[in-house]
Amino acid sequence: MAATNSRSCLQYLIHLAHDHLDFRLPEIKALLSLRGKPFTPSENFKEKCPFWCLEGLSEEDVCSVMARSVCAKSAFELWGHGQTHSELRTSLLNYPMENMTPFMRKDSTYRINVYTFNKTLEFADRIKRIDALDYLPFEGTVSLKSPQHVFCLLEDYGTDPNNIPEHPDYIYFGRWIADGQRELIRSHSVKNRHFIGNTSMEAGLSFIMTNHAKVKENDLVFDPFVGTGSLLVACSQFGAYVCGTDIDYNTIHGKGRSSRKNQKWRGVDENIRANLRQYGTEKMYLDVMVSDASKPVWRRTAVFDAIITDPPYGIRESTRRTGSNKDMTKPCDESHVPVSQEYHLSDIFSDLLNFSAHHLVMGGRLVYWLPVYRPEYCEEMVPLHPCLRLISNCEQTLSSHTSRRLITMEKVKEPEELDSLAHLSDPRFSPYQGHNAFREKYFSGLNKKCAKEDNKSNNLSQ
Repeated sequence: MAATNSRSCLQYLIHLAHDHLDFRLPEIKALLSLRGKPFTPSENFKEKCPFWCLEGLSEEDVCSVMARSVCAKSAFELWGHGQTHSELRTSLLNYPMENMTPFMRKDSTYRINVYTFNKTLEFADRIKRIDALDYLPFEGTVSLKSPQHVFCLLEDYGTDPNNIPEHPDYIYFGRWIADGQRELIRSHSVKNRHFIGNTSMEAGLSFIMTNHAKVKENDLVFDPFVGTGSLLVACSQFGAYVCGTDIDYNTIHGKGRSSRKNQKWRGVDENIRANLRQYGTEKMYLDVMVSDASKPVWRRTAVFDAIITDPPYGIRESTRRTGSNKDMTKPCDESHVPVSQEYHLSDIFSDLLNFSAHHLVMGGRLVYWLPVYRPEYCEEMVPLHPCLRLISNCEQTLSSHTSRRLITMEKVKEPEELDSLAHLSDPRFSPYQGHNAFREKYFSGLNKKCAKEDNKSNNLSQ
């Protein structure tokens, strides 16, 4: 009974990749919530640190998170930690022996790895650190190629590459449990993708969005600005059925000019379905169709478990919707190509939130990108809706003056008649309309930067 209790009070160490720092905490929280578990960090938790100690979890919970996370590198059962090797030794000697024994028997094989963050150790120094752990009662045989158990000594030298301390800020030792899914970033890279466009979402961010949306097996996921289907590829990887719409006929049908270097036109089989086929998830593909997001064709019923999208910002893709300011009296034939007009960013987000409120199931999540002009950004610029609760707001910096924010919202109530107009009476609506000038501000900042560089080069030449 005592052994069971000690095993239930374990701490786990998560080693995280040091990129997309803002996105890591919402991802881990979302994946834990799929297990019905809260995020419970240790007392000295620092969000920007590459090592997180978590409590109140089982090994199965941790493995479940690692089977999905692209922000986490590895997870360990934490046996000891300290600011110095002396403190680490004391911590390890105080760790319950009954927790160590099953992994140190004579008939077992093991290996000890040494990992350092922000510093590279010589091989001889690594061996010294391993030899210094001789106080641990390992009785098994060392096996470097195929050990039954892997242990790791991890040293954290801070996050400043220009000021690396001589000694580590903190040291951890634990039993390796599982690796994260960083390999998906390489295997699903758009560089090797069959069908791509100018704005195809990179693989890492696609999987992060999927995890923020809590997409799981047999979910139904929709992307109203589907483009070349990068987000559908990521969602289908985790067992969700996927579908989408886009106003661009050529993109949906895989026609027109190619986005690849040295290739003028798209090939016969360049389409979204082919992308899913490439990764073995074609069976999860429902369909995509040409449709205007401002005029949804769906019945007003809650069917989608998640809506994940990257709306156009008017930079590399235009923000257009069907319609005209002129009165159209002449009937259109079947081959008619509809006239399009400008689709303001504020209207895009207003329509997207209203659509999500009506078509998400209760508890379903909306995840989308919001472009912002950094000098003017404030939290009031994030669109709100009475039926959707803001879960997270993460920034990806694009330049010195622009960024985009990954917004995650969750449906908390069914829409009522006036909910679609609620934003008009909200005092936040004015800054929210400021998104309409994003394109002008983007190029204004770009032009200023180019002018500064030109002036600098002219001064050097003089």
